[in-house]
Amino acid sequence: MEWVEVKIYTTTEGIEPLTAMLLETGVTGIQVEDDDEVKQFVITSSEYWDYVDEELLNKKKEDTRVIVYVSNNPYGMDILTNIKNGLLRLKNSDIGINLGRLTYELTNSNDEDWLNKWKEFYKPFNVGEKLLIKPEWEEVENPQGRIIFNINPGHVFGTGMHQSTQLCMINLEKYVKKDSEILDLGCGSGILSIISLLLGAKHANAIDIDANAVKTAYENAGLNGIYKDRYYVTSGNIIDDKALQDEMGYGKYDVVVANIIADVIIAMIPVVKNAVKKSGVFISSGIIKDRIEEVISALNENDFEILDTSFKDEWVSVTSRVN
Repeated sequence: MEWVEVKIYTTTEGIEPLTAMLLETGVTGIQVEDDDEVKQFVITSSEYWDYVDEELLNKKKEDTRVIVYVSNNPYGMDILTNIKNGLLRLKNSDIGINLGRLTYELTNSNDEDWLNKWKEFYKPFNVGEKLLIKPEWEEVENPQGRIIFNINPGHVFGTGMHQSTQLCMINLEKYVKKDSEILDLGCGSGILSIISLLLGAKHANAIDIDANAVKTAYENAGLNGIYKDRYYVTSGNIIDDKALQDEMGYGKYDVVVANIIADVIIAMIPVVKNAVKKSGVFISSGIIKDRIEEVISALNENDFEILDTSFKDEWVSVTSRVN
């Protein structure tokens, strides 16, 4: 299997929040290179060393590096997408510590090479009972008469192959009805909101913190015969932007879907509570198993009733409704 090294630049104090985010993306191994920690270890454990090379102690300090490896295939592409979006969220967060520049480098590859390589592997696949996900450049037979979703995810957004995305799709099949109003939070390439419309929803609003998502989502909507009369995409941070909350409206959505990470889902629960209809549902995903109890607790504290909890590998989706 081929691998791509992703090297992310941060600070010593940024290691903990960065690695926490990375673990929630599906990364299974993390390597940390921090000059300050190395020097501190050498100094504090000097009684155990007979000799320390002075060049090590006098070495010019470099930025702290957190390194992960993703497989060079469509699954790895989705993990890389989650990493990029996670870095963007960290950059826009206000957690009171210096996270450094949070830029990344890909070894032996650039985004264009990665995208072209990934296209060789990304083939049509079925999800749930109704859906067939198909890259726009592929031809496909559809003897089962599934609903076809055409996608060109662009350079930085999801493909639909990640487990958390598929959990959302399966739950959308259950809960999207004719004339449903949909709100897609953290929409990325627009997969979930566009699929909701293909499943029969009347209208969908979609939001992502990255302004580049707007163009990508509209392009994917057009590939599926969905246009602006039924679909509205915008960018911003709905958690703390009151004007954006006002624009999206209150008590109007039959289904709110968010495929992000646990911390962001927990933070947006009060916003979702105000946005969803009394009988509407909140489909949340992107949650690793270790964080499920925190999410469920936050939902319960905000008067949400848990309707369904579904699992795929290490990932969890929780569907709930306001009591």
